[in-house]
Amino acid sequence: MSGGASGTAEGSRGRSQASARAATLDRDKLFAARLHAARVRPYLATALFALHVVESRQVPTMAVDRHWRCYVSPAFVDRTPVEELAGVWVHEVSHLLRDHHGRSDRVARERGLTGPGERLRMNIAADCEINDDVYGDGLARPEGAVLPRTLMLGEGELMEDYLRQFRLGPRTQDLAWLDCGSGADGLEREWDLGADGAHGLSARERDAVRFRVAQSITGRPGDASAGWQRWAEEVFHPPQPWRELLGAAVRSAASGPGAGEDYTYGRPSRRSASVPGAVLPSLRRRPPRVCVVIDTSGSVSDAELGSALLEVAAISRAVGGRRDLVSVVACDAAAGGVHRLCRAEGIPLVGGGGTDLRAGFARALGARPRPDVVVALTDGQTPWPSTRPPCRTVVGLFPRGTGGGSVNENDPDYVPDLPPAWARVVEIG
Repeated sequence: MSGGASGTAEGSRGRSQASARAATLDRDKLFAARLHAARVRPYLATALFALHVVESRQVPTMAVDRHWRCYVSPAFVDRTPVEELAGVWVHEVSHLLRDHHGRSDRVARERGLTGPGERLRMNIAADCEINDDVYGDGLARPEGAVLPRTLMLGEGELMEDYLRQFRLGPRTQDLAWLDCGSGADGLEREWDLGADGAHGLSARERDAVRFRVAQSITGRPGDASAGWQRWAEEVFHPPQPWRELLGAAVRSAASGPGAGEDYTYGRPSRRSASVPGAVLPSLRRRPPRVCVVIDTSGSVSDAELGSALLEVAAISRAVGGRRDLVSVVACDAAAGGVHRLCRAEGIPLVGGGGTDLRAGFARALGARPRPDVVVALTDGQTPWPSTRPPCRTVVGLFPRGTGGGSVNENDPDYVPDLPPAWARVVEIG
């Protein structure tokens, strides 16, 4: 009996000691995990050490806000092995580097998504974007980490793509505990310190961290995954004035009469009240369809073709990440097929001969459904359509001169025709 009492007392002391440990954040263990993460992912070290730790018992595990604070549950740190904690460190900082909070805010505005349920879907979709290639090579996958295959989805896609492919239901009912914080989905939590709280990074400091991480990735090619390398290329690719022009053209196309409109019964028309017994559909605006015609003639360099692919990725973001609304036509003297955008690196840029973008315009306008905007990326050495296309048109010109490629080796006096007046033109520098 005394032995039983002794065992009970020892068990109580053990539980008390465990509770005491969980009551205080074990920073030594937490920072040892961060150091391990920096050792196995050295290109992320700047970002990992830029996070400021905030102890919080309201957080289920670990979470971040858009100001680069990392909120940590003491109990979670106590029960999680160091190797898995290192994986959580990398996961959380990946949300911030990839601007999931800003992208979630944009998606919420553009698709009319409101409420915590939709933000949970965004958190899960963002997790899928990160987790498909972040673990392995010395970095342990945390227990319960959601992968695209968990939801029967393909790998290598973006948060915006995953978000369209699943809804909250039986496959996601076990994921309700996921909460990476406002840094993952843009919705502020009760534990957030906010913009005026202590130890947050300014917008300029956040940009500097992203730039340094991108610099570390590009400076050591082969160390980072393909997804991180694509991210670094986009960070280094300077903002182009022509993107603002494209954005204006896209918005103009979307607001034009009939463009980007469709009828839906999902939201009945207010006029239904005047027709008893009938339900009338309402008009719904959608982002416009964009077809990009890329000049693949011999006078366009490989570097310019690479730049064109980056511009295609920027165009997909300009239409709210709706890659299904972006298509690409490769064209030299003849036009190839119309390719729906999945991944930029999967677009076949076949060509190398002469140039006649009239074929590319004809192929783009012949696609069904017809695009609302046609974007031509070219060096300008081409005949142009004689008639104005029945949609908005933007021409991005690769600069010619030093380093821009020869104008025409067979005819040094050749002067290309200027783009037509009905096209909005800007130089891609």
